[in-house]
Amino acid sequence: MNRRDFTKLSAAALTATHLPSYAQPSGTKPVGYAAVGLGTISDIFMRACQKSQSAKITALVTGHPKEKGERYAAQYGIPASSIYTYETFDRIRDNKAVDAVYIGLPNSMHAEYTLRGAAAGKHVLCEKPMAISSAECRTMIDACRKANVKLMVAYRIQFEPIFNQMIQVIKSGGLGQIESFQGGFFNQQQAGAWRLDRKLAGGGPILDLGIYPLNAIRHITGEEPDAFTAVTGTRDNSGRFAQVEQSMQWTMKFPSGIIASCGCSYGSAGPGFLRVTGDTGFLEFLPAFNYDGVRVFGSANGKSIEIASNEKHPYQFTLEADYFSDCIRNNKQPTPGGEEGLKDMLAIEAIYRAAGKPIA
Repeated sequence: MNRRDFTKLSAAALTATHLPSYAQPSGTKPVGYAAVGLGTISDIFMRACQKSQSAKITALVTGHPKEKGERYAAQYGIPASSIYTYETFDRIRDNKAVDAVYIGLPNSMHAEYTLRGAAAGKHVLCEKPMAISSAECRTMIDACRKANVKLMVAYRIQFEPIFNQMIQVIKSGGLGQIESFQGGFFNQQQAGAWRLDRKLAGGGPILDLGIYPLNAIRHITGEEPDAFTAVTGTRDNSGRFAQVEQSMQWTMKFPSGIIASCGCSYGSAGPGFLRVTGDTGFLEFLPAFNYDGVRVFGSANGKSIEIASNEKHPYQFTLEADYFSDCIRNNKQPTPGGEEGLKDMLAIEAIYRAAGKPIA
């Protein structure tokens, strides 16, 4: 859709989402995925694959094979022989029904199971953050390259059609010269959640929430930030945030001169947002990082516009699975790949250094 066509459309006409299609040749079997870790995010991914013609859950890896394993196996028609524990994971090498692994584990386990998945000859779709250090990211990239398997990081927002329509307007010059970004993502993590355990999470809310505006801004600008400021804060005195900070705010400057101000929190309420300001217009993605119900509004080419999605969760995950399956089937390098995850982690490490709290 070109700039003129975009701005001519009414808000009502823009409510329909046009989902991309990754064609699967007739008679081709779906790409088989082993879901590694059966928590909330893996449950979403499995439901997304159920809606896909090109991706199918064919194995499970869990620390609870009787409780979770058997329940999900019955739901998705998976044989008992394809339920693995973390101890028996490496046997997945011999399962010809598994082409790839989906890693939905706590952050600190991403590197280990990417390496083990690659060693088993399976392609890897790893949840973000890719790992808990840039050193781990590099190890994961090297392992997948040496094993000749594909590695993709699950940045689902990059597959959101509304987000991509927003990028089309920006790239077409509808906002003039881009000057700045503002973004944030906030929620509440309850006491005892694994994301509040430094050993499992690797850090605070920037790894889970702040990575959304960070990656979106990097993706839109096509640049890497080279100057940072940052502060952290914890106002909750209950002990919930004994191991990680409650909130973080940071700024970034890019080589072109674009500046960005972002925030995230595990102890705040409010919608995620991303605002892009140019010298002749602006766009806001709000609620920016939700699973559905997202919209973009603002002013481009001197006209007010609004685009809203009417797709239903888990369509972003289905698009993500379809795309990676297409890369596997047609031997294409996926984007976002491991290098994208590494660049986010390098930025996160720089942000923590700017806050005086470097990741060890």
